[in-house]
Amino acid sequence: MKLKELCTPDVVYCSADISVLHAARLMRERHVGDLIIVDESDDDHAPLGIVTDRDFVVEVLAKELDAAKVRVRDIMRAPLVIGRASEDAEYALERMKAHGVRRVPVLDEAGKLTGILTLDDLIRRLAAEAAVLAQVITQEQDREHRLRR
Repeated sequence: MKLKELCTPDVVYCSADISVLHAARLMRERHVGDLIIVDESDDDHAPLGIVTDRDFVVEVLAKELDAAKVRVRDIMRAPLVIGRASEDAEYALERMKAHGVRRVPVLDEAGKLTGILTLDDLIRRLAAEAAVLAQVITQEQDREHRLRR
């Protein structure tokens, strides 16, 4: 399956220059656990890095830093592992595994940020496929039970 079919298209992103406090508020408002850091001078919003709620805890709160003074650029993770919309999910998953990342920004063929693929997206897809398989098994068992009375 292609990444464009699996990824979440509503990517929440921000500039590298905003404070961690502002970024945390943005994440709370949008109900997400990550932000893609983009080059705002680029109309395609080229991804530069990523921050997660865990980064805020580990890099700011645990170090007792002032979240209003720390900039996202100071804690963002870069370079990014990038996925292409036309790429098969299995290849993206292999790269996620190799690099130890749970999220991959997805770019279209023109290089424009078009979505984000997360392990949650992949697990939801796997769960949906497992549910279909379970349904097939149940239907086959029901059919056999009816026919062999």
